[in-house]
Amino acid sequence: MAKLKKSREENVKGNFYVDSTCIDCDTCRWMAPEVFSRVGEQSAVHGQPTSETAQLQAMQALLSCPTASIGTREKPKDVKLAQKSFPILVEDNVYHCGYHSEKSYGAASYFIQRESGNILIDSPRFAPPLVRRLEDMGGVRYMYLTHRDDVADHEKFHHHFNCHRILHKDDITPNTEDVEIQPEGMEAIELAPDILIIPVPGHSKGHTVLLYREQFLFTGDHLAWSRHLNHLYGFRRFCWYSWSEQINSMEKLAQYSFEWVLPGHGRRYHADKYTMSQAMEQCVAWMKES
Repeated sequence: MAKLKKSREENVKGNFYVDSTCIDCDTCRWMAPEVFSRVGEQSAVHGQPTSETAQLQAMQALLSCPTASIGTREKPKDVKLAQKSFPILVEDNVYHCGYHSEKSYGAASYFIQRESGNILIDSPRFAPPLVRRLEDMGGVRYMYLTHRDDVADHEKFHHHFNCHRILHKDDITPNTEDVEIQPEGMEAIELAPDILIIPVPGHSKGHTVLLYREQFLFTGDHLAWSRHLNHLYGFRRFCWYSWSEQINSMEKLAQYSFEWVLPGHGRRYHADKYTMSQAMEQCVAWMKES
């Protein structure tokens, strides 16, 4: 829980504040940009919400903060409303789970609602309000894990929903050795006619991405939009396995068609397929030069 006595001096006056335990994960800034921004090396409130939409977004960010570094000076009256708003619709039947986990440094998790079985992508916190909402939406059949870093509360979700977890064999650790489905090799795997798992080693040896309906690409720590560079990019500073392999993986990924980049870390990107293809070419060129 955020502590008012630790409130950052950079917060503007008002109800919402960020305290000094912020880990600069960026979650609140992209979830509620009207309220939160980066000041120094942490987030701060740069503008109190002035509309119902901004108020809801600020509360969603508060609930999603992995370190509970966001607080309110007054007891919030709309917590239950914010809790019921999760998971948050992205488009069609794809949702952002919120409730980011400190165990994965605040990585975003997503949810696909499908008649043939819902898929949870990477692990949010095992928060009771979110778990109840996922139950209401049909539960979880598969828990797809992009890579070894963002597994967080995977065991709790597995035991609660009896879901089958998926993680590439090259990213298995002692914490995930009991994962039910462990793909191997470098060939793309068709989980269902509309779902493709694509190996993209680089950030980690066994990193994969999931392509849904040739529209939504869930990229973990492989690909995201950089608001600083103003283009798609790979995580050069946080490449733990091989940068040259990640470049090769990105070139391979650029051959696929999609409209959404939904990362664990970094910003989302949405564009038509032609524009996305150009953005991927720019990303590969930048990676080769960096």
